[in-house]
Amino acid sequence: MKKSYLYFRLIGLASVMAIVASACMSSRKYNVETDYSYQGKFKKYKTYAFLKDSQADTSLQNAVIEEEIRFRMDLLGYKLVEKNPNILVSYKVFMDNVRFTGYSQPEIEVFVRNEEYIDEKEQKYDPIKYNLREGTLLIVMFDGKQEKAIWQGYASGIFGNNFFNSTKYLKKPVRLIFDKYRFLAEGFAYDKPQNSE
Repeated sequence: MKKSYLYFRLIGLASVMAIVASACMSSRKYNVETDYSYQGKFKKYKTYAFLKDSQADTSLQNAVIEEEIRFRMDLLGYKLVEKNPNILVSYKVFMDNVRFTGYSQPEIEVFVRNEEYIDEKEQKYDPIKYNLREGTLLIVMFDGKQEKAIWQGYASGIFGNNFFNSTKYLKKPVRLIFDKYRFLAEGFAYDKPQNSE
């Protein structure tokens, strides 16, 4: 009798710990920042490809991250192509703490909406130094013709814990970063339901 009581208490304790760990994981606040180039043509991009690294990591983590990036780009209407993409997408996971330079800028939507009225002298890059915590995902988009970075997003303090091998957990930082990139591909429109008469 005592053995079965102890067994059920251990199972109950393990269940409570799993629920608490899950709640901590979902409620945790992550540092997510983005910045962009004033030379980006954000209304004109239609296609993308991944920037291939000669020493590409084919681990499960990178496969999940790349799959989620592809899903988000497709959701925004961008078409994955092999030749002459408008955007090249690159990503990297930093497992250690990173010192990083970002920029204080107007919100990207405000800039794009008003860019024709903004004088080039007003397009300033005011650097901000970030000390990003252990486990940072960086996603960078390059203009395919200009060969310059046009947008980058990063989420820190995400990796380097027990949940690193969870597919669901790996997708979350990609979603958080792409929540800050709200530009649909040029010419892309969601199918509107047709009125039936």
